[in-house]
Amino acid sequence: MSKAAGDPERAVNGLLSVAQLLEEPRLARLYTFVLREGEVTIDNIVAELEMPRTTAYSDAGTLVELGVLIRDEEQKTHTYSAVPITLTANLDGDKYTITPTLIETYGRSPRDQDLDLLIERYGLGKLAAAIAYALPYAEGEMSERVAARELDLQYSFTIAVLQALRDVVVDMRTVDPYFDEIRNAREQPPIVEE
Repeated sequence: MSKAAGDPERAVNGLLSVAQLLEEPRLARLYTFVLREGEVTIDNIVAELEMPRTTAYSDAGTLVELGVLIRDEEQKTHTYSAVPITLTANLDGDKYTITPTLIETYGRSPRDQDLDLLIERYGLGKLAAAIAYALPYAEGEMSERVAARELDLQYSFTIAVLQALRDVVVDMRTVDPYFDEIRNAREQPPIVEE
């Protein structure tokens, strides 16, 4: 893959990499685990993510092919590190940046029934909008009631989603190098489709 800045091949391959991470929660979870840890071995992945060794090798290989993990083959035990990624979409003048925080949230969804239900019923777009409300919520700057109204979700469901997202926001604040690029509903509310 070409490394030239502004290179269309690199840009499209990056888009496809992000898209694949947002299609398979297991890959998303592995990617953000490596991003958080800095450098890991297959043994670390197997132990921490409780996945079979063959799956860990296969998924790490897939992420290397996608260009979001780097495999260091200098040592006898190969190590993996993550390439911080971001993708900014501009649709009809509305700009949104996908960062590792959204990828982490998607990776957690199979293990969190509220996040899983949000994605199942409303899709990834609603998850991204909910993250925008989770940022001020985690800082105590927005109530659940306001977020529920703006997201057009049932109040009790919004509380459960915001609590799950608060954990993600707190965890990713120091890990996601693009965290400040995430839309904050307090500063710029997302447009929520009805």
